[in-house]
Order: sequence, then structure tokens, then C-alpha cells
Amino acid sequence: MRIFCRLIVSTCILFVSLMAFSAPSFAEKKDQAALDKARMDLYVQMEQLYAIPWYYVAAIDQYERTMIRKKKGAKKAAPQPSTDRVTSITIPPEKWSGFFNPEDDDYDEASITFFEGIGKDGSGDQRADQSNDLDVLTTLTKYLAAYGFSREDFRIGLWNYYKKDLAVRTIDQFARIYEKFGRLDLHQHAFPIPARYDCSYNNTWGDARGWGGRRIHEGTDIFADYGTPVLSTGYGVVEVVGWNRYGGWRIGMRDMDNVYHYLAHLSSFRKGLKPGEIVEPGQVLGYVGSSGYGKPGTSGKFPPHLHYGMYRDMGNEEWAFDPYPYLKRWERQKVRSVKKTQ
Repeated sequence: MRIFCRLIVSTCILFVSLMAFSAPSFAEKKDQAALDKARMDLYVQMEQLYAIPWYYVAAIDQYERTMIRKKKGAKKAAPQPSTDRVTSITIPPEKWSGFFNPEDDDYDEASITFFEGIGKDGSGDQRADQSNDLDVLTTLTKYLAAYGFSREDFRIGLWNYYKKDLAVRTIDQFARIYEKFGRLDLHQHAFPIPARYDCSYNNTWGDARGWGGRRIHEGTDIFADYGTPVLSTGYGVVEVVGWNRYGGWRIGMRDMDNVYHYLAHLSSFRKGLKPGEIVEPGQVLGYVGSSGYGKPGTSGKFPPHLHYGMYRDMGNEEWAFDPYPYLKRWERQKVRSVKKTQ
């Protein structure tokens, strides 16, 4: 029953994730470029006014974009961003108006302050409006600025706001990536095996696995020769490099959509790869092998292949979802790219 429930939840996650990862049309790309510019303008405005680097604000916005849901322990759900907004940051009513404020959507900054809320008027219209981008960004930026302006100050402010280690780590990673590349358009993906190498795979999601106890296969196996390079499929930060008794030599990378990518059964890692490294699509991370199912160094219990898994941050835990549709899409993109160069 538990395995069945996991499959149902994972199917729902897959549906939501497919919508998030859907390939944009030309018109949508133009709209996205305009949206990114509008967002960047707001981030830079916050930096100029309150000295908080734009990439900190951008990182929080991107995290919130992947996590819009009722906050744990909130009196009620945070207001969802209106269609008139370009950012996705939502501040829970008890934080905005004050926990004991009888008005969850209080617009009076004096009243909000009296009830120890954090809501601010950033647009100058004398209303602290939760549906106004400037008011929301001003509120959160001033809240963080109160802790200081270093990276560690930023992390402390995030912790006091979210009370969650994973949120702090993820937002901090997003900020580092935005700082390095200096732009918002960082959602491109690549197939994990280079075009010049042979590989094969089928959809084995949900298949039974026997070693290590009764469990399901939470990923897709891509079969390739020993030593075949394994590539990063997106922009992200490497979170884990090392041994796992199930996955052998494995790598964990979190991308800009807050999806954790799990690459397992490797023969080795790229020289110098370590946790905290920022990576981009097509960058070599490691090499195909057959490691795992035992103590460190165990290898050869199955044919060489890359186990590829994807996990969605659900707030309090991460759930696996089927990577097969994404791999097929990225493979088609790889084929089209190769044809264009011929």
C-alpha cells in the first residue's frame, strides 16, 4: 500500500513538473524575456534602495516560484500572486499583518507595525499591499537588510524567515548561481550522455527492486559503456559527491527549478568535482560504471549504466518522480542540435 501511495504522489508530481518544464514556443520565449527583464528591473531597484544584492532577491523569488503552497503552521494559506504581479514571493498573513492582528490583509502600516507585522509600503501609495510587487519586495528586502549585508547575514535572515535548513541552502545556492552568470534565463537542459556516445534506455519507473529490501525503482537506467562521460543536465549546484550503498559512486545536483538530480552507479567522478561546485548544462560530472549494492568500492553486480533520478522539494521532504519524459525531451533536443551542426 505504501509503494502504491508513493506511485500516486509521484504521478501527481510528474504532472506538475511536466508543466513547469514544458518547452516554450517562440512567442512564449519572447514573453519570458520580457518577464525576466521586468523582474530584473525590480531586483536591481531593491539593490539600489536597500543595498541587498539583486541576486539574493532573485534567488528568493525563484525559490518561492517552485514552492507556492500553504506554509507549515500558518493560520491560513499565503495569498497567491495575482496575475498583475511579475514576482512570486508571498508573505504569510501572520508575518505580514502580525500574528494577533484580526485583519489578515491589513493595509495600514501603522496598524501592521503595532501588531509586530513586517508589511511595508514600498510603492508610496500609503498602502502596504500584499498583492503589490514593490510592497512585497520592499518588505522582504528590508527584513533581510536588518540582519546585515554579508552572505552569512543573508543566511541568518533567511533562517529566521523560513525556519528551514533546506530553504536556506537552496536559496543561497540560487543566489550564487545568479551571481556567477549574471542573468535569470538559466533553465536550459541537456541530455546526460554526449551525442557521440551510444546509449539505450526504457521507462523502468516503478519497477520492483530486491536488493536492500522491498522498494521501487525511482529513476531511469541509461545503459552505456564503462567510462562514458556523464553530463550535467542543467544549471545548478553539486550537493553530494561520494558513496551510497545502493547507488555506488553517485552525484547529487540541484537545478534552478529546485529539482534534485541523482546520478548513480558511476565508475568515477570528474577530477576535482566537489560539493558546492556550480555546474551548467553539458558539463562533465563523472563517468558511467556499475558501482553499488555493497560496501564502498563494490562494482560489477550489474551491467554498466547510469541511474538517473529526479526529486521534487515538497516543503518537508523530497519525492521522486519519473525522469523518463524529461530524458526523452532532452534527447530530442540533443538530436536537433547535432543536425543543425551537420
